Amino acid sequence: QLQLMESGGGLVQPGGSLRLSCAASGGTLEYYAIGWFRQAPGMEREGVSCINDSGDTTHYADPVKGRFTISRDNAKNLVYLQMSNLNAEDTGVYYCVDLGLYCKPDVAAAVPFGDWGEGTQVTVSS
Repeated sequence: QLQLMESGGGLVQPGGSLRLSCAASGGTLEYYAIGWFRQAPGMEREGVSCINDSGDTTHYADPVKGRFTISRDNAKNLVYLQMSNLNAEDTGVYYCVDLGLYCKPDVAAAVPFGDWGEGTQVTVSS
């Protein structure tokens, strides 16, 4: 069974950057659309970005457009989320998840197909 594990979170100052990684085990992620979600304290989990299996289709939620970039390296079984110009509203636990076959434009309402991992904490603070 495909399992995904997030890494790369940390504490960063406003305006800074981080790159998150999503590593697959127990299978290959090359056949799946993958999504990044986040959950801020006291808030519901929300979709942030997604990428289709080949990497030629990506979508972003409005709050992160122009600042976040999702990419994948199927040969390495990895998906990345490059985050730039971070602000306090980006603070939260970030998760990657299998979305099945499709990365759809309404990524904020994306429905996960796979199981949630533990996530990686991102804290934006001065």
